[in-house]
Amino acid sequence: MSRDTLTGSRIRERRAMAGMRQSDLARQVGISASYLNLIEHNRRRIGGKLLVDIANVLGVEPSLLSEGAEAALISTLREAAADAGNVQPELDRIDEFAGRFPGWAELIADGHRRIGALERTAATLTDRLTHDPHLATSMHEMLTMVTAIKSTAGILADTREIEPEWRNRFHRNINEDSQRLAESSQRLVEYLDGAGDADAALTSPMEEVEVMLAANDYRFPHLEEEAEDIEAFVKGQPHLTTHAARKAALGVLKQLRSDARKMPRAEVAEVLQAHGLDLQALTRHFRVSMAVVFRRVAVLSNDLLEDPAGLIMCDNSGTLTLRKPVDGFPVPRFSAACPKWPLFQALARPMHPIYRCVTVTGREAKPFHCYAIAETVSAVGFTEDPLYRAFMLVIPAEVASENAREVGSTCRVCPSADCAGRREPSILVDGI
Repeated sequence: MSRDTLTGSRIRERRAMAGMRQSDLARQVGISASYLNLIEHNRRRIGGKLLVDIANVLGVEPSLLSEGAEAALISTLREAAADAGNVQPELDRIDEFAGRFPGWAELIADGHRRIGALERTAATLTDRLTHDPHLATSMHEMLTMVTAIKSTAGILADTREIEPEWRNRFHRNINEDSQRLAESSQRLVEYLDGAGDADAALTSPMEEVEVMLAANDYRFPHLEEEAEDIEAFVKGQPHLTTHAARKAALGVLKQLRSDARKMPRAEVAEVLQAHGLDLQALTRHFRVSMAVVFRRVAVLSNDLLEDPAGLIMCDNSGTLTLRKPVDGFPVPRFSAACPKWPLFQALARPMHPIYRCVTVTGREAKPFHCYAIAETVSAVGFTEDPLYRAFMLVIPAEVASENAREVGSTCRVCPSADCAGRREPSILVDGI
């Protein structure tokens, strides 16, 4: 049943919500109760002045009766239906349900959104608690001090006669270790208090750089000009708290300026207007490497493309070194990423561009176009092994292709049941 034929169902639902009888509504708008009954059962179309009069009596906007639930609500209900597992809701009547019971429809949609948000929070916290190097270091430090205090206390308890000098030394050691344990515990508590905050307790210089980039929405048009002082800009960024972070940020921004010089923004916009998002056309037009195109498109996508593009970079070891996230494609912060990402396949085929259409496991299962390539970052010789750096451009897709491959974020929070690349069991069991 199409949405424009459900006006009567919406009128009936709104009238019932208002506690009004059918005859009362018919009398107030100047029609017979029998004619209103036909309208409410979608046997007569309605529009124009009569629709406006009924909306005024019911105290709602006419568009709410004629158009019904918003497209976003219908879309969310369809997502909830897709995640229902063995339950088979009547998808052909989803518009009718949303039109007749807008409150219940919004309740279901809100519950689905909450479940998705909770799953993402669980994934973030699990990633942090399982792989966060700061937590591992803190726990090791605390266990070391607890062991030292226990050993010293055991000596004092088991030895009846101890020389005063040694007894004082043991007491002093217990006191100092206890103070360090208290301080370490306090730091750990403060760290865990911010565990749910994606920007809290940064543990590496590159994470500080990523936060700085996100805070500026990856837009630095003024820094693309040679006259601008990048070092002064970096020193003024509050997110860069260490010398190492500022040094890393300086390298990233200098790379951004170099890419901008090779691919000016205005000229990129012209090529995109003429050819669309054709990465090979961009490569040929500007005579640059594919990696430069990936980086430049990711930076300019927030302005020039309909949907922002993501960018992920890794080194030879597969360690993620830089992330520009995109909605629906979760990237782990601490743990290892999915081995099925094209990013890692590119490391096995240096200088060879790779394209894959992928869908990300999870409730939303959004499709993406992924383009990856690995380039050398060191001199290559007979006695020197090459080092590579791989890039993956992630672009949202409207629909998945027939040969789309399923990928995850990290094994601990990936619900994929059959995966040859799984390293550890997932905490998402039975749809939790």
